[in-house]
Amino acid sequence: MLRKAFCLFGITVFLVILFLPGYTRLQELKDKNRDLGVKIKRLTIENALLEEELKRIESDPIYQERLAREKLGVVRKGEVPVKIVPDNGRPGNQ
Repeated sequence: MLRKAFCLFGITVFLVILFLPGYTRLQELKDKNRDLGVKIKRLTIENALLEEELKRIESDPIYQERLAREKLGVVRKGEVPVKIVPDNGRPGNQ
């Protein structure tokens, strides 16, 4: 009876040693797959937003002008550009 229990215990330990690395690798791959799925969803949303902005840039002249003024500093003929420099908390300027 004791020999049978010892043999069963030995087989169980052998099977755990044999399959444990594969099981842990499977869990790691499942976690990685889940993380990549989240990343794909986030990038899909970001891609859709960028496509919307691209369509707006291509078709909306008012938006094009606003971007040109904000990003490139473009001004119309006769306009004087004014640059506002924020106060960086220098002493005495409160």
